[in-house]
Amino acid sequence: MARGLLEDRPTSRRLGALGGLMPFLLPYKALIAASLFALIVTAFLSLILPLAVRRVVDEFSSGDVALMDAYFAAAVGIATLLAIGSALRFYLVTRLGERVVADIRLAVYRRVIGMSPAFFERVLTGEVLSRMTTDTTLVQSVVGSSISIALRTSLTFMGGLVFMFITSPKLAGLVLMLVPLVVLPVIFLGRRLRKLSRESQDRIAESSGHASETLLAAQTVQAYTHEGVSRARFDALTEAAFDAARRRIGTRSVMTALVIFLMFTGVVGVLWIGARDVRAGGMTPGELVQFVIYSVMVAGAVAGLSEIWGELQRAAGATERLVELLHLRDGIEDPARPATLPRPVRGEVRFDAVGFNYPARPEVPALGDFALHVRPGETVALVGPSGAGKTTVFQLLMRFFDPDTGRITLDGVPIRDLPREELRRHFALVPQEPVIFATTARENIRFGRPDATDAQVEQAARAAAAHDFLAALPDGYDTYVGERGVMLSGGQKQRIAIARAILRDAPVLLLDEATSALDAQSERLVQEAVEGLARGRTTLIIAHRLATVKKADRIIVMEGGRIVAEGTHDALVAQGGLYAQLARLQFTEGAAA
Repeated sequence: MARGLLEDRPTSRRLGALGGLMPFLLPYKALIAASLFALIVTAFLSLILPLAVRRVVDEFSSGDVALMDAYFAAAVGIATLLAIGSALRFYLVTRLGERVVADIRLAVYRRVIGMSPAFFERVLTGEVLSRMTTDTTLVQSVVGSSISIALRTSLTFMGGLVFMFITSPKLAGLVLMLVPLVVLPVIFLGRRLRKLSRESQDRIAESSGHASETLLAAQTVQAYTHEGVSRARFDALTEAAFDAARRRIGTRSVMTALVIFLMFTGVVGVLWIGARDVRAGGMTPGELVQFVIYSVMVAGAVAGLSEIWGELQRAAGATERLVELLHLRDGIEDPARPATLPRPVRGEVRFDAVGFNYPARPEVPALGDFALHVRPGETVALVGPSGAGKTTVFQLLMRFFDPDTGRITLDGVPIRDLPREELRRHFALVPQEPVIFATTARENIRFGRPDATDAQVEQAARAAAAHDFLAALPDGYDTYVGERGVMLSGGQKQRIAIARAILRDAPVLLLDEATSALDAQSERLVQEAVEGLARGRTTLIIAHRLATVKKADRIIVMEGGRIVAEGTHDALVAQGGLYAQLARLQFTEGAAA
């Protein structure tokens, strides 16, 4: 399901995908400049250190103790400056990496939190979380370490080669002959490493998605004794991720071993020739030591670059996925030239010949030629069998989806012409399955209006018949209710959701089975609160219970995404048909019970 959106696409064959990080790097030009300065200084100091070592070696035989001491002191001074510069470079580069990754996580979250439900029909939440953790960790490693090391190693490699030629052109030429032997395996194995890195990231994302999905539904998994199947599935996904990682590590290990073996074996051979030149008087012992140091630096740089190449390729894949997530187009977007609602908002809602099919079920019409006019302050109940399209009306009204045909207006303004945030600010929704966040009861109610005072929160709770049970909690309103409100009963969750809607104080109230999880006493109290809240507000109710439906100004009977009847409770019962059947099966029997 998730793979279709985030995985079925061409894989980047070059490091150019890292260019997607530029928008996140550009705001920190000063920090980048300071990091580059520290990097260049430390690379320069590391390159001149062997010159001091050469002088020390050659002065052993000269007998000039003062000069030898001076060179020792110079070497210590250079090493001190190198240590300070390296510490500064590490601090600046690591700070840059952490800052960039924080900005990327913020950008991804800000983008995803505003995506329409159609996006989450195709992408698992766990996969998005994997992008925000696993992939951003790879990016942090590259920005905060690998790129800096790659630049420093490249400078060391080029500077070391220059000094090698200055020291001994003959030996330097022999060393250069070894470069193709090192580069070829890096190119060949690097392509395989890139593919394996991408596969490893995909398997980790898939495993995270499964874990997130099952953990969020842990009680359902346990209730159906599905733990064994879930464990087996997660074990398989985890082992697949491990196998992909094992193949990636194996390839990288082979590449590293080949590079180090070829480079250092070649350097030893070159040094053997150099030792013979010293014996023949062609170069001094100090020059040979200097050449040895530069050779080791160049060999180490090549080996380091081969390892960093793999890290850069992994990060390129991670960057590609993150940037792709940021650039995904949402089917629901704010208008380029937004309209404004007249003030005050009256809450007049109109559906004009609306037709809609869910993206995941394009062959099944959810609404067909749906027309409804709800006058300001009117209470309208939507009833009908499951799948009739009642909840779809709410989702289209709040613009979680856009209709395929027709239009929807609020106070005469097409909702497509309004910014989504501006539109939704005028709705208060109580869903059938209330969402409770992992925080205190007080903050869960305050979610309806973040600037509300504690007194306003408690007033809303009293109106929703939630005050008594909230006050009885261990810490009252400040009691932590657990993830998804696991410490609360279904009825308590629903009353908190109703209190949230009451606190919202919006001109349009949307109730989707708002009292379905309440006992008779709580339902009566909440029904009174809802009736008080509905006065002067446009109210749309999805309900089956007799007490709720009978008091609506108008009842809309839906079937197959269309309106098949409308009127008051008594008139619809008298007409017979679908509503009369629903009344007998769902209302009359319930009332008798």
